[in-house]
Amino acid sequence: MARAPDIVKCNAPMIPCQRHLFDIPREVAYLNCAYISPIPSATRAAGQAGMARKSRPWELTPLDFFTEAEATRNLFAGLIGATAEDIAVVPSVSYGIGIAAANVAFRKGQTVITLAEQFPSNVYPWRRLAADRKGSVVTIPPPHDGDWAAAVMSAIDAETAVVAVPNCLWTDGGLIDLERVSDACRESGAALVIDATQSLGALPLDIGRVRPDFLVSACYKWLLGPYSLGFIYISPDYHDGRPLEQTWIGRENSEDFAGLVNYRDTFQPGARRFDVGERSNFALMPAARASLELIADWGIDQIAATLGGLTRGIAARAQSLGLISRPDDQRAGHFLGIRFPNGMPEGLVGRLSAAGVHVSVRGTSMRVTPHLYNDAEDVDRLFEVLESTL
Repeated sequence: MARAPDIVKCNAPMIPCQRHLFDIPREVAYLNCAYISPIPSATRAAGQAGMARKSRPWELTPLDFFTEAEATRNLFAGLIGATAEDIAVVPSVSYGIGIAAANVAFRKGQTVITLAEQFPSNVYPWRRLAADRKGSVVTIPPPHDGDWAAAVMSAIDAETAVVAVPNCLWTDGGLIDLERVSDACRESGAALVIDATQSLGALPLDIGRVRPDFLVSACYKWLLGPYSLGFIYISPDYHDGRPLEQTWIGRENSEDFAGLVNYRDTFQPGARRFDVGERSNFALMPAARASLELIADWGIDQIAATLGGLTRGIAARAQSLGLISRPDDQRAGHFLGIRFPNGMPEGLVGRLSAAGVHVSVRGTSMRVTPHLYNDAEDVDRLFEVLESTL
């Protein structure tokens, strides 16, 4: 069986409902953070203030192109126990995975391991790389015992160049024990590339224990931030690698705008060479910073404990209706995929939406993914519809 995440058994204090920090009407039960999160009101205000700065460009200084990005880079690093030197700014997961694919070692005939029904941003770049290098992609089917890590580890061999996996599946929250997978990668020499978009911000992750080569996350889900912005951790082993873009801001001494015509081949320190062009987005970066500050203030252990208690309660009520979800030790605590033994009732999601209850369907699962803005009333409204339908 998959090892239960430490947070399930921890004694981290619960966080009271934080709905007052969001613009969510009382009649809306938004249980769909895995789709796209609402942003906190403070995040919206930070983004609006940042956009307003662009209306008065004479007040912007060269230093403003750096300070906000560096502060936000530091905040993201702190969430995973990394340093700012290891973090680059990206616009999307696919961009970050593109960085990884451009820099990992891959010989002719080698393989990349992915999971069945994995989110495509961490699949398509590997299919392209494998095709270009005359290699192949090995897709791991769902294991009967729910132990994704064991299934991945059994597929790793001398020809494995890359293991590209999430922390949990986007369809039903199935948990992958990254520490076990990392150990197997280290033994075989395979690179470990993680898409943590569906877990980072709601599930503890320690870079020092997982030791990935690359780990990327978008901001617009569990990091409660804006769309079109994300971050990637890049192991120091790759800091001298090839970025996807040749940006001016990634070059050494780019703070000196007057000296930008003195072209140079040397880069800013650490992973900054991999930053996307125009990373100093005056609306998105302040918004991301505000959300990361809020998450840091709550504490990820506390967020995970609170959401884990909430989803366990939902799972128990669903089970009383004859519905099925993964056992607690096989799923991420913040993530619940509910399955219907006789198939999902036709029009269920539409009835839920009409009642102001918002969830997603991914694969064969009804995905219920609450956050700190949810409370017992939201859960009761979900089950009012389920009980009247089943």
